[in-house]
Amino acid sequence: MKEKTAVERVDADGAGLCICQNGAMRLTPNEQQVIREASLRYFGVRPRLFGSRVDDSKLGGDIDLYIEAPMSAERGFDAKIRMVADIWLKIGERKIDVVVNSGDQNMPIYEVAKRDGVWL
Repeated sequence: MKEKTAVERVDADGAGLCICQNGAMRLTPNEQQVIREASLRYFGVRPRLFGSRVDDSKLGGDIDLYIEAPMSAERGFDAKIRMVADIWLKIGERKIDVVVNSGDQNMPIYEVAKRDGVWL
């Protein structure tokens, strides 16, 4: 199965969007970069964006991120809190849900995020 990847586009009004295989990603290029850099800083891996933000037909919605990184639950929780705080400082407070797959469980949300998610 081919991975879904993002391609940047700038609309006529100058607003940046990211186009992916399943519609427009509703994050600006700057928001994408801030999120990607924070994930790399705190987890050492790129995140996948999934949920309503990768579906242009949906409105609003929180920012759902999926991260695969082998680490303890305690370390994962700490990294998640620090990552969200870092993102908030740079792009403002948003509702951000971070799902961390540390490899010790197999939850249905992991499969949804891997199937529908787009790498940032």
